[in-house]
Amino acid sequence: MPELPEVEHVVRALRGAVSGRRILAAELNLPRLLAAPSPASFKRKLCGALITGVSRRGKYILIALDHDQVLVVHLRMTGKFISVGLDDPLPAYPHVIFHLDNDRRLVFSDMRQFGRMRLLSLKALKELAQINALAPEPLLDEFTQEYLFATLKKSRRSLKQLLLDQTKILGLGNIYASEALFLARISPFKSADTLLQKRGVLLYEAIRKVLHEAIEAGSTLKIDLNEQNGSYFGSDERFWRVYERAGEPCVNCGTKLRRAVQGGRSTYYCPKCQRR
Repeated sequence: MPELPEVEHVVRALRGAVSGRRILAAELNLPRLLAAPSPASFKRKLCGALITGVSRRGKYILIALDHDQVLVVHLRMTGKFISVGLDDPLPAYPHVIFHLDNDRRLVFSDMRQFGRMRLLSLKALKELAQINALAPEPLLDEFTQEYLFATLKKSRRSLKQLLLDQTKILGLGNIYASEALFLARISPFKSADTLLQKRGVLLYEAIRKVLHEAIEAGSTLKIDLNEQNGSYFGSDERFWRVYERAGEPCVNCGTKLRRAVQGGRSTYYCPKCQRR
């Protein structure tokens, strides 16, 4: 599942490729990926729509259109956008095809078919339950130390499991939750409500640091909308400190890193550096 840094890279790639472009027509080849409106209404409303910008809220991609319309996209596990020319072959799984006014087609491809789209008004977006339930953006001023402390104190879940809850802490998935806890030198198994404020500050700073690093310094992906093969997510470049490094020496102390399972998800940690 892509995490916030991966989605941010997709947003940046889309912003450069389609902002200011007009959609001449839209083809919907997998109607069930559309949450709203009806397929006929979806195609009718997109015909002639101008793309005015691309942003995100958490892991939701928001493609702004004129006439106060927004296309909301969640990539889920394998969803991706691919840009192809009019004479180029379509990629595999071309579930949605947007015909643009620059002789390009923007294709939404999804091998696992878990991705979702919905087209709605700005007013409806503000009332969308899935968006309203999201926690504050972790890289904006709304995500404060006070917010984090209050959230921790209300939960008896393990820190790792709490960090994966998008309604509590936004944008972290398995990778960056493990990375943030390692950077803060905090045990992933510790009950959230027992974390002292001093160590909570370290966790707050670590969350923001690992997300900034992944976005600006060395993401797990290099987004190329012209690339048809493979997934956006995952690469041979392993810049992580602990994730998927079980059995390797800790970069801090040399102790062998370990893997455990929490809530059905893998957790990677150093048993020495993260004892508390």
